[in-house]
Amino acid sequence: MQLGVIADDFTGATDIASFLVRNGMPTVQLNGVPTRDLPLTSEAVVISLKTRSCPAEMAVSQSLAALRWLQAQGCQQFYFKYCSTFDSTAQGNIGPVLDALLAELGETRTVISPALPVNGRTVYQGYLFVGEQLLNESGMRHHPVTPMEDAHLGRLIERQGRGKAALIAWPIVARGPEAVAAALAAVNDPAVRYVVLDALSEQDLLT
Repeated sequence: MQLGVIADDFTGATDIASFLVRNGMPTVQLNGVPTRDLPLTSEAVVISLKTRSCPAEMAVSQSLAALRWLQAQGCQQFYFKYCSTFDSTAQGNIGPVLDALLAELGETRTVISPALPVNGRTVYQGYLFVGEQLLNESGMRHHPVTPMEDAHLGRLIERQGRGKAALIAWPIVARGPEAVAAALAAVNDPAVRYVVLDALSEQDLLT
Protein backbone atom coordinates (compact mmCIF):
# COMPACT_ATOMS: atom_id res chain seq x y z
CA MET A 1 0.00 0.00 0.00
CA GLN A 2 1.39 3.37 -1.00
CA LEU A 3 -0.47 6.19 0.74
CA GLY A 4 -2.02 6.54 4.18
CA VAL A 5 -4.19 9.58 4.89
CA ILE A 6 -5.21 10.76 8.36
CA ALA A 7 -8.17 13.14 8.12
CA ASP A 8 -9.39 15.25 11.02
CA ASP A 9 -13.06 14.89 10.08
CA PHE A 10 -15.41 12.84 7.91
CA THR A 11 -16.05 15.54 5.30
CA GLY A 12 -12.36 16.11 4.69
CA ALA A 13 -11.78 12.36 4.51
CA THR A 14 -14.50 11.98 1.91
CA ASP A 15 -13.15 14.90 -0.11
CA ILE A 16 -9.62 13.56 -0.34
CA ALA A 17 -10.77 9.99 -0.97
CA SER A 18 -12.85 11.20 -3.92
CA PHE A 19 -9.95 13.28 -5.27
CA LEU A 20 -7.61 10.28 -5.09
CA VAL A 21 -10.07 8.00 -6.87
CA ARG A 22 -10.74 10.64 -9.52
CA ASN A 23 -7.01 10.77 -10.22
CA GLY A 24 -6.69 7.03 -10.66
CA MET A 25 -5.65 5.82 -7.20
CA PRO A 26 -7.86 3.02 -5.80
CA THR A 27 -8.78 4.17 -2.30
CA VAL A 28 -10.59 2.83 0.76
CA GLN A 29 -12.08 5.17 3.36
CA LEU A 30 -12.44 3.98 6.95
CA ASN A 31 -14.37 5.60 9.78
CA GLY A 32 -12.06 5.54 12.79
CA VAL A 33 -8.96 3.45 13.45
CA PRO A 34 -9.57 -0.27 12.91
CA THR A 35 -8.84 -2.60 15.80
CA ARG A 36 -7.30 -5.28 13.58
CA ASP A 37 -5.46 -5.66 10.29
CA LEU A 38 -7.63 -5.63 7.18
CA PRO A 39 -7.02 -7.44 3.86
CA LEU A 40 -6.93 -4.27 1.77
CA THR A 41 -5.76 -4.22 -1.84
CA SER A 42 -6.16 -0.50 -2.53
CA GLU A 43 -3.25 1.86 -3.17
CA ALA A 44 -4.47 4.37 -0.57
CA VAL A 45 -6.35 4.27 2.73
CA VAL A 46 -8.07 7.28 4.27
CA ILE A 47 -8.88 7.15 7.99
CA SER A 48 -11.59 9.54 9.10
CA LEU A 49 -11.23 10.85 12.66
CA LYS A 50 -13.13 13.43 14.72
CA THR A 51 -10.14 15.42 15.91
CA ARG A 52 -10.61 18.89 14.46
CA SER A 53 -11.91 20.55 17.63
CA CYS A 54 -11.45 18.01 20.41
CA PRO A 55 -8.75 18.52 23.10
CA ALA A 56 -5.29 18.56 21.54
CA GLU A 57 -4.10 15.58 23.60
CA MET A 58 -6.97 13.48 22.25
CA ALA A 59 -6.28 14.60 18.68
CA VAL A 60 -2.63 13.63 19.01
CA SER A 61 -3.42 10.24 20.55
CA GLN A 62 -5.96 9.30 17.88
CA SER A 63 -3.78 10.57 15.03
CA LEU A 64 -0.79 8.56 16.25
CA ALA A 65 -2.99 5.47 16.54
CA ALA A 66 -4.08 6.00 12.94
CA LEU A 67 -0.48 6.45 11.79
CA ARG A 68 0.68 3.27 13.52
CA TRP A 69 -2.17 1.26 12.03
CA LEU A 70 -1.37 2.57 8.55
CA GLN A 71 2.30 1.71 9.04
CA ALA A 72 1.31 -1.81 10.04
CA GLN A 73 -0.60 -2.12 6.77
CA GLY A 74 2.54 -1.25 4.82
CA CYS A 75 1.85 2.38 3.88
CA GLN A 76 4.95 4.18 2.62
CA GLN A 77 3.76 7.80 2.53
CA PHE A 78 1.52 9.69 4.91
CA TYR A 79 -0.67 12.75 4.58
CA PHE A 80 -2.47 14.66 7.33
CA LYS A 81 -5.70 16.09 5.89
CA TYR A 82 -6.92 19.18 7.72
CA CYS A 83 -9.54 21.68 6.60
CA SER A 84 -8.84 23.95 3.63
CA THR A 85 -9.77 26.88 5.89
CA PHE A 86 -7.15 25.70 8.43
CA ASP A 87 -9.75 25.43 11.20
CA SER A 88 -7.77 25.64 14.44
CA THR A 89 -6.89 27.80 17.43
CA ALA A 90 -3.67 28.81 19.17
CA GLN A 91 -3.93 25.51 21.09
CA GLY A 92 -4.31 23.34 17.99
CA ASN A 93 -5.11 20.96 16.73
CA ILE A 94 -3.14 21.16 13.48
CA GLY A 95 0.20 22.09 15.04
CA PRO A 96 0.24 19.52 17.85
CA VAL A 97 -0.81 16.72 15.49
CA LEU A 98 1.80 17.67 12.88
CA ASP A 99 4.51 17.79 15.55
CA ALA A 100 3.50 14.39 16.90
CA LEU A 101 3.40 12.80 13.45
CA LEU A 102 6.81 14.26 12.56
CA ALA A 103 8.32 12.90 15.77
CA GLU A 104 6.79 9.46 15.25
CA LEU A 105 8.11 9.30 11.69
CA GLY A 106 11.56 10.60 12.66
CA GLU A 107 11.17 13.63 10.41
CA THR A 108 12.00 17.26 11.18
CA ARG A 109 10.04 19.22 8.57
CA THR A 110 6.78 19.20 6.64
CA VAL A 111 4.93 21.39 4.16
CA ILE A 112 1.77 23.36 4.90
CA SER A 113 -0.61 23.42 1.94
CA PRO A 114 -4.34 23.79 2.69
CA ALA A 115 -5.10 25.25 -0.76
CA LEU A 116 -8.06 23.75 -2.61
CA PRO A 117 -8.58 25.95 -5.67
CA VAL A 118 -11.59 23.95 -6.89
CA ASN A 119 -13.39 25.17 -3.75
CA GLY A 120 -11.95 28.69 -3.88
CA ARG A 121 -9.22 28.15 -1.27
CA THR A 122 -5.90 29.58 -2.44
CA VAL A 123 -2.64 30.65 -0.80
CA TYR A 124 -0.64 33.67 -1.93
CA GLN A 125 2.41 35.08 -0.13
CA GLY A 126 1.52 32.74 2.70
CA TYR A 127 -1.97 34.20 3.15
CA LEU A 128 -5.01 31.93 2.87
CA PHE A 129 -7.89 33.23 0.76
CA VAL A 130 -11.51 32.07 0.67
CA GLY A 131 -12.62 33.13 -2.78
CA GLU A 132 -11.48 36.74 -3.08
CA GLN A 133 -11.44 37.33 0.67
CA LEU A 134 -8.66 36.83 3.16
CA LEU A 135 -9.54 34.03 5.56
CA ASN A 136 -9.95 36.44 8.48
CA GLU A 137 -12.30 38.64 6.43
CA SER A 138 -14.52 35.72 5.43
CA GLY A 139 -17.31 34.09 7.39
CA MET A 140 -14.67 31.94 9.11
CA ARG A 141 -13.77 34.92 11.29
CA HIS A 142 -16.97 34.28 13.23
CA HIS A 143 -16.78 30.48 13.41
CA PRO A 144 -18.24 29.48 16.81
CA VAL A 145 -15.54 26.91 17.61
CA THR A 146 -12.45 27.98 15.64
CA PRO A 147 -12.77 31.68 14.77
CA MET A 148 -10.07 32.50 12.23
CA GLU A 149 -8.76 35.99 13.01
CA ASP A 150 -5.57 35.75 10.95
CA ALA A 151 -5.00 34.62 7.36
CA HIS A 152 -1.21 34.25 7.54
CA LEU A 153 -0.46 30.53 7.65
CA GLY A 154 3.05 30.98 9.01
CA ARG A 155 1.82 32.88 12.03
CA LEU A 156 -1.07 30.47 12.55
CA ILE A 157 1.11 27.36 12.62
CA GLU A 158 3.86 28.97 14.71
CA ARG A 159 1.34 29.84 17.43
CA GLN A 160 0.24 26.24 17.84
CA GLY A 161 3.32 24.29 16.82
CA ARG A 162 6.85 23.86 18.15
CA GLY A 163 8.84 25.38 15.32
CA LYS A 164 9.24 28.23 12.87
CA ALA A 165 7.62 28.57 9.46
CA ALA A 166 9.13 29.46 6.09
CA LEU A 167 7.47 30.28 2.77
CA ILE A 168 7.93 29.10 -0.79
CA ALA A 169 6.14 31.81 -2.73
CA TRP A 170 4.14 31.44 -5.93
CA PRO A 171 6.85 32.60 -8.40
CA ILE A 172 8.93 29.60 -7.32
CA VAL A 173 5.96 27.20 -7.29
CA ALA A 174 5.04 28.33 -10.82
CA ARG A 175 8.47 27.22 -12.07
CA GLY A 176 7.65 23.60 -11.30
CA PRO A 177 8.72 20.66 -9.14
CA GLU A 178 12.47 21.08 -9.54
CA ALA A 179 12.34 24.71 -8.41
CA VAL A 180 10.22 23.78 -5.39
CA ALA A 181 12.55 20.91 -4.48
CA ALA A 182 15.54 23.25 -4.70
CA ALA A 183 13.79 25.84 -2.52
CA LEU A 184 12.95 23.19 0.07
CA ALA A 185 16.55 22.02 0.11
CA ALA A 186 17.71 25.61 0.58
CA VAL A 187 15.78 25.99 3.85
CA ASN A 188 18.73 25.43 6.17
CA ASP A 189 17.44 26.89 9.44
CA PRO A 190 16.99 23.86 11.73
CA ALA A 191 14.29 25.73 13.65
CA VAL A 192 12.02 25.71 10.58
CA ARG A 193 9.58 22.80 10.88
CA TYR A 194 6.83 24.04 8.55
CA VAL A 195 7.19 25.28 4.98
CA VAL A 196 4.13 27.05 3.61
CA LEU A 197 3.56 26.60 -0.12
CA ASP A 198 1.65 29.13 -2.19
CA ALA A 199 -0.91 27.64 -4.59
CA LEU A 200 -3.31 29.46 -6.88
CA SER A 201 -4.38 26.66 -9.22
CA GLU A 202 -4.73 22.91 -9.55
CA GLN A 203 -1.49 22.93 -11.54
CA ASP A 204 0.29 24.45 -8.54
CA LEU A 205 -0.93 21.55 -6.40
CA LEU A 206 0.40 19.05 -8.95
CA THR A 207 3.78 20.75 -8.63
